[in-house]
Order: sequence, then C-alpha cells, then structure tokens
Amino acid sequence: MIRRRGCGDISQIQMTFSRCSVSLFHAFIFLHAVGAVFESQAPHRELKAYRPLQDCRGCNNVKDVYASSAAAVHYDPDLKDVNIVATYSDHYGNIRLGSVKMGDLSSSWVLENPTLQVSGKKKGSQLVIPRESFQNDTRVDDASHSTTNQSDETENQFPHMEFASPAKLKRQILRQERRGQRTLELIQQEKETDEQMQEAAIEKSISFENSVIGKYSIWRRDYESPNADAILKLMRDQIIMAKAYANIAKSKNVTNLYAFLMQQYGENQRVIGKATSDADLPSSALDQAKAMGHTLSLAKDELYDCHELAKKFRAMLQSTERKVDGLKKKGTFLIQLAAKTFPKPLHCLSLQLAADYFILGFNKEDAVKEGVSRKKFEDPSLYHYAIFSDNVLATSVVVNSTVLNAKEPQKHVFHIVTDKLNFAAMKMWFRVSAPADATIQVENINDFKWLNSSYCSVLRQLESARLKEYYFKANHPSSISAGADNLKYRNPKYLSMLNHLRFYLPEVYPKLDKILFLDDDIVVQKDLAPLWAVDMQGKVNGAVETCKESFHRFDKYLNFSNPKISENFDAGACGWAFGMNMFDLKEWRKRNITGIYHYWQDMNEDRTLWKLGSLPPGLITFYNLTYAMERSWHVLGLGYDPALNQTAIENAAVVHYNGNYKPWLGLAFAKYKLYWSKYVEYDNPYLRRCNINE
Repeated sequence: MIRRRGCGDISQIQMTFSRCSVSLFHAFIFLHAVGAVFESQAPHRELKAYRPLQDCRGCNNVKDVYASSAAAVHYDPDLKDVNIVATYSDHYGNIRLGSVKMGDLSSSWVLENPTLQVSGKKKGSQLVIPRESFQNDTRVDDASHSTTNQSDETENQFPHMEFASPAKLKRQILRQERRGQRTLELIQQEKETDEQMQEAAIEKSISFENSVIGKYSIWRRDYESPNADAILKLMRDQIIMAKAYANIAKSKNVTNLYAFLMQQYGENQRVIGKATSDADLPSSALDQAKAMGHTLSLAKDELYDCHELAKKFRAMLQSTERKVDGLKKKGTFLIQLAAKTFPKPLHCLSLQLAADYFILGFNKEDAVKEGVSRKKFEDPSLYHYAIFSDNVLATSVVVNSTVLNAKEPQKHVFHIVTDKLNFAAMKMWFRVSAPADATIQVENINDFKWLNSSYCSVLRQLESARLKEYYFKANHPSSISAGADNLKYRNPKYLSMLNHLRFYLPEVYPKLDKILFLDDDIVVQKDLAPLWAVDMQGKVNGAVETCKESFHRFDKYLNFSNPKISENFDAGACGWAFGMNMFDLKEWRKRNITGIYHYWQDMNEDRTLWKLGSLPPGLITFYNLTYAMERSWHVLGLGYDPALNQTAIENAAVVHYNGNYKPWLGLAFAKYKLYWSKYVEYDNPYLRRCNINE
C-alpha cells in the first residue's frame, strides 16, 4: 500500500490532481506494467487515491495503522517507470483522465499489499492510498471488493477501470426503477381521475335543468368566484351612465361630448357582445372599460347635475320596465305555444297508424272482437279505468305502466275515449302493441249520440260565437287585453269535449259502480287495485288534496268577488287535483252530480265565476263530496316544479306531469323524464319510423 506521509509533497503530482483545498473527488489509480521487467512479475498493483476536501492540517497526527507493512514507493527501482493512470471527476462533475510515473510520487505515498488488511483480495494486488485523517475506510473496502467482480480479460487490459462503485451504480438503478414505477402510478391515478371526472360530468349533465333561466352551463367560470363577472357588470353600468350623460349632453347642445359618449357607448356594447361572464369577454375589455371610465369622468366634470341625472335615470327605468313587461308577455306566450303544439313525430305516428288501420282492413275485424269482450267491459267486479285522450303515445304509457305494476293484470280493463281524428290510430296501436293480459276498449266520442248541445251546456258554450271570438281573435278587447294571465286559458284542449267528458262518467259507463279516472300525462308506479277497497265514507270523488298553507285553495280558482261564489263556497277550502280520481258512480247517480255540474256551468256562461278549464267546475261540483286520499297515491308537479322531493316521487303510486313541461316534449325536465320514458316501447317499428327515440 502506498500512503502519503505529508501534505507538502502533493505539489509533485499537480499534473494529475488539483490542489488539496479543492472540493471532494475520488480518483481511481491503476497500475499499468510497462517493460519486460514488470511483466515478469506476475502480480499487478492497483492504485486508488482519494482527494481530500481541504488542506490537510493535522495529517501528521494521523495514527499510522499500516506502518508495520508499508514500504516507500521510490525505494523500489523496479517500479519507478510504472505509469499511473488516474480517473477522477472534477468539481463540475466531468470525468477526467491523467497519468504520472511511479517514480515521480513523493515519499508521502506508500505501497502496501491489501491482502493484509482486506479479505477476499487476490494475492499480490497492491493499492496506492493517500493517508488522510478524514477519509472513510469503508471506501477502501468498497473499492477492494469491487475488484473481485471484474473478469480476468478486463483485468489484463485495464485493471478495474471503474467510474463509480457498484453500490453507487446499484443505487442509481434502483432510483431509476423507483422513478419509473412512480411515473406509472401517477399516470394510472391521472387516468382514474379523468374517468371519475367524466362520469361525474355525465351524471351532472343528465340532472341539469335546461329550464333554469340565467346561468345555462354548469361549466361556466362564473361559478368559481362570486366576482367572476365584475368587469362585465362594470361595463354594463358604464353603458347606462353613458346613455344618461349623452341625453343630457344632447339637450344642452354639447355636440362634441355627445358624439364622444355615443362612440364609447357603441364600443362597450361591441366588446360585451353576448358575454355572460368575464370569461367570455375579449382581452381588450379592461382597456375599453378604462377608456369609458375616463370619458364618463370628463362628462361628469362638465355635465353633472344631480336633479337632471335623477330625471334621466327615472325615465330610463320606466322604459326598461315596459320592455321587461313586454318580454315577459312574449315569453309566456311562447312557452304556452311550445307546450301546446303537437310535436311532428307524434303527428307522424298518428298518420302512420291510421293509414295502416284502414289499408289492412282492421276496422271490420275490430267490430266483431268488441262484441266478444263486451262482458268484461261491463263487469263491475273488475278494475275499470277511464282515459280520455287524443295522444296515442301518452295513452300507451299510462296503460303499460299500469299493467306492468299490477299484481293481477288480467282483472284490469281500460276504457279509452278519443276523438274522431285519432280514433283509427288509437285502435291500430292497441291492436299491435296492447299488453297481453289486460282488456282494452277504444271508443270514439262522436259515437256518443246523447252528448249534444241540447243536453250538454258546456258543448253549447263551446260552439258559441262568443267563445270562439275569445279564442281566435286575440286582438279583441274582450280577450287578450286582460293580460298574460289569461293566456293559459286559451289552450286548445279547453275547446275539446274530451276535457269535459269526465263529468259524464255515469252516462258513458252505465253498468259500472266504480271507475278510476286517469289523465294521459301520468305514470303508474305501483299496483292500483287497493284503491277499489278504500272506504270513501259516502263521498263521490276520491282525490289527493293539493293545498299547502295559502296555496291551491278555492280562492285561487274561483271569483269570490261574485256573490254567487262567496255565498256558497269557502274561499279557504282546500283544492284537489284531477289526474287520478276514484269515482263512486252509485253515489254519483244518487246525488245527481251531473245536474249540479250543468247548473253551475250555465251560471258561468259569461265566464264571471271562473275562467275556462275543468278543475274550477270540478271543485264546485264535488264541493263537500270529495274524500281526501293519502298523498303518496298521487304526486303532482313534474310538469312545472323542478324542486320536488325525489323520495316522494319514487314512493308515489302515480306521478303526474301536470304543467307545460310534458315528458314527450323537448321542454321536459331531464331528471323527471326517465320515470315516463322507461315505459315507452322505443323498439316499436312505428316509433322508429317516426324518429321517436330516447
């Protein structure tokens, strides 16, 4: 082993190493035998040097642990011409190579046989080591062990020419493997997070209500911060101020300022465009807001007059209120129009069904089949339903949902009445798509010869010129001038006798004792057979009450300023709903309910007791004759209320889409539509032909 006896002699190998005060580096020194003399000696020598961190003060105090076996290098004449090849890294981390003659080393370097100190080394292997008090001996051990792993061929060429220890290389490999593993884990986590976000977005979009006015998208940035539209609000306020100052400038003939204000007014409007939040504004918006602020400051200095400005704002407010009122009326009209317009796919469905019904000659066959089923139609021991509708698809959902949730579907009989226009289509649908077990009867209201204007007062009123004027002459003072509140009563269904046929149930079904009336915009979710066992305590109508505190009471539907109403009815009486009603036809006949209906309908010929519709006369006709059923039987509001209790909907026996947002329209609430659509047979060829899909 070669050890250095002092730091002073280090200057002799400056060609290979930097000064002792340079930062730490490791140098591996290998012996390379040159000449015949050295080749004749079988053992080769291995040199390894460690460079100190700083000037090694106190090196002389190091305990000479190798003194007994050490020998000075320059005392051996055979080694003086041996080249020492040094491989090391400088303080920048670059790999460097250097060489020096063995004879040029000072006496501070000693050669020692490492087999005396390190186990596992080959005999004759030698190291050149600097004696430094601060070097860790384990480094020497590591270097010694690393030489045993080299192949003999490599040793003969360049003995143990390594740039890093095996331990360090192993740590680097393990570190790289850990980084790769961690990268894979992060990529997997990111994929899972993306999938979760996509699923959440889909669920959110399904439940998102397209009827909410104002903020239409859940992804808009104005949800992130309450001040997300601060610039937009500022620019809109600036437009209002600019408009006011421009009017004042024009009245005072300050033309230059007026023109400048109008120019900035137009620029603000152009920048805002259709933006609904700051995120929608262009990058130049803030600069434009500053420019407008400067313009308004000039206008204030020259034109500010508190009284004059207040007058202008008041005039602008009144003008805006008139515009808002007009837009509300237009919006109400358009909603009513969209809600009452018959969709093109449903119109296509009726035409396709009616055409096939007559082409295939089913009209003759059905007349024979109805005679066979006549007994079931009149059997009072079965469960009978009355559905009056001109909507084929809606009626099919009512029938399908009732039958699928019935425990004994073979005992359920459906009596469907439609108008002449849709009779063939309704017959054809239930001929090809009727539920297997239930019994279905389809009738045409025009075949009820007893239903004429001489007997039915409402039919006489519907045929009157005065009522037609009310509907079809919208600009007439007696009609639409009353305001937007009357628009909902100008619904085409009020001109249809199907809407009033519910008041003639004993005449339509003279052999029945009880019948359950169902609207065509309901969905049945439970077996309804238990309703026939409900004790109605002598009442005629079984219905679910709709009053909550002051809402849906009689004063909402009837005109209590008229003494005929105020003297006979309680304004605070609780209202109830049509849609699912159990009628006791025996009690009906006994109390002459149809006669009561006719009496009040004649009294309201001038429409001073109530507006049009079937619910107000129903409240009057069945006043004190209505049995309040449990609310879980009938949940209403799916056609107008987006905030219904979800649990109440799922636990209801019948859910009712009363309101403008019917489930077969594009206006429908997305989160409520599923209750209806799951009973639609979308694979039916007629539905596919008319593009009726989910």
